[in-house]
Amino acid sequence: MLPTTLKQARRCCQRRQSLKAYFATSSTSWSDKPLSRKIEIDKEKFNFNPEVAFSAEVSQEHLSYPLVTVNDLEKPFKVPPTRVRMLVRDFIEDALYNPHYGYFSKQATILTAPGEENEGFDFNSFKDSAQFEAAVAKRYIECGSMLETDGPGRQIWHTPTELFKPWYGQAIARCLVSEYLLKYFPYEDFKIYELGAGNGTLALNILDYLRAHYPEVYDRTVYTIIEISAPLAHAQRTRLRRGGHGHRTVNIEHRSVFAWTKMEHAPCYVLASEVIDNFAHDLVRYDVRTLEPFQGLVAIDDEGEFVPYYSRITDPLIASFLTFRRRLKHPPALPWYLRTSPLRGVYASLPFAPNLSPPEYIPTRLLSLLRMLRTHFPRHRLLLTDFSSLPDAVPGYNAPVVQTSIRGTMVPCKTIFVRQGYFDILFPTAFEQLHDMYEYVLERPVGVDADPDDLTHARASPLTSSTSPLSLGSRFFSPSSRRSPLDGVTSASGLPVGERKSSIFSHAEFLETYGDLEKTRLGNGENPMVGFYENVKFLF
Repeated sequence: MLPTTLKQARRCCQRRQSLKAYFATSSTSWSDKPLSRKIEIDKEKFNFNPEVAFSAEVSQEHLSYPLVTVNDLEKPFKVPPTRVRMLVRDFIEDALYNPHYGYFSKQATILTAPGEENEGFDFNSFKDSAQFEAAVAKRYIECGSMLETDGPGRQIWHTPTELFKPWYGQAIARCLVSEYLLKYFPYEDFKIYELGAGNGTLALNILDYLRAHYPEVYDRTVYTIIEISAPLAHAQRTRLRRGGHGHRTVNIEHRSVFAWTKMEHAPCYVLASEVIDNFAHDLVRYDVRTLEPFQGLVAIDDEGEFVPYYSRITDPLIASFLTFRRRLKHPPALPWYLRTSPLRGVYASLPFAPNLSPPEYIPTRLLSLLRMLRTHFPRHRLLLTDFSSLPDAVPGYNAPVVQTSIRGTMVPCKTIFVRQGYFDILFPTAFEQLHDMYEYVLERPVGVDADPDDLTHARASPLTSSTSPLSLGSRFFSPSSRRSPLDGVTSASGLPVGERKSSIFSHAEFLETYGDLEKTRLGNGENPMVGFYENVKFLF
């Protein structure tokens, strides 16, 4: 009886290049809004999103808007643009980082712990974690987070670097300096590149620790900060100079990491602490019958209303990410009822069933970072820490948290299409998938993945004269825990040795290994530096 019913209910859908959904937003309330004009909908077409009102076709007026990127919006637009369309990735990056109206340019403020530059909370004086949390709340009030009036405003947020200074930064310093002393001292300088340094607290804590405990290493330290925010870059420069760290030791580059062009041939350490959670993602959904992926875009009309829609994949970065994922055998994020062809057929035949799968957010900008590291920092070692999961996310797989502060209260939203510059948009990181992609990208020669659809690249033949002998033989003799050696890079014995592959650690594992835990222990034995941030991991 069930198959007969499904057969009778089945409707055919003419395939379209673009399909859309409409959202209406304001700064403080979020609601779905149908189209203001009447549109005739073919009864044989069905929705691509069951949660909002839709047309099966995108308005030609919206499709006529120019397709822009985040780079196009950086200089000419002093306010959020209208009558344009862009990929979801560009919308998110513009909302967060535009120098005129972006969230990090105008709204974000980082909480600082009390005390002098290298002081913080006196953890040993707190009886328990409740008393410590009360002190943190009091600090929020002192920093002005409760002074909001109407609507979204200045947001204050904290990081483990700030809450547990200087001990958190010292733990990272111990990790890096132990590696440096083991492998490179005294033959190479100690080069550290920090991406997005916030208030400069982590850099200050690391450099102060090296100066106090490893003066011979400090003399060979070159610490470079790559910072996209002009106000934060100025604050970092001022704070580090005040701490006695001069131009010879510290260099601050005010630019996006994605615009980095300098080549670093020497061994170095790249540090990314709570940075990639604000990297823009792309939105993809899959045809429920064929699993063909569709990329998400958004048009912004005359009144600033957002018009999300989907089209077939044309963006090279999205295509590259999906290609890499297939090569790594990472399956797309699909609900159970779309994982087999028979179930997909049954689901697609249901009345009012959507044509597209639930949203999936893919970290395409993170792929850009990995490529940049491979190209411009061929001998780097990456230390990355960020959130592995987040509560109150918008619907979808690997979906972000979108939130703002209203009168001191953090308010989560249910859509990413919000007023640019007033909302933090942060994503969780799938560390296992990141690890696999990171190692895969680093093992690929520069330029191999120029064509994202080229799946013919395979291991070079030993008879190929265009490949060096070292590259040809590296996979035969290197253990699985090491990467392929770089041509011309040898160990002290004169033999080629590849860098050890990265590993994933929980927040507690890393700090129990490198942290001075007695400094952050509370009166009842609790240790918030270890016990807090259970949803944070390290890649090193």
